[in-house]
Amino acid sequence: MKIKIELFGASRDLSNKDFLELNLKNKSSIKDLRETMIHYVDQKFKGNENYKKIIETSAFCSEDNNIVSDSYQITKDQKIGIIPPIGGG
Repeated sequence: MKIKIELFGASRDLSNKDFLELNLKNKSSIKDLRETMIHYVDQKFKGNENYKKIIETSAFCSEDNNIVSDSYQITKDQKIGIIPPIGGG
C-alpha cells in the first residue's frame, strides 16, 4: 500500500515537502508505520536520534482526522497525519 504521511510541526524536517510517501505491506498498523519511518530515518538521515524521537513520541491521525492508536489497521492507500508533541512554556 502507498501511504502519504502528512507532516506537521517538527516532523516537517523529515522531507523538503509537507508529506512523505512510503510503501507498507497490506494490513499494516500504525506501529508498522512508525517502524518504517524509523527505517527511513536510518537510511536518509544516518539514524538521526532527534528525528527518531519525533516519530516515537508523535500521535498519528487517520484520514477522517481522528487520533489513532498504534494498533490501528491501515487497510488501503490513504493519508495519515503525524502530529509531534509541542513543547513550550
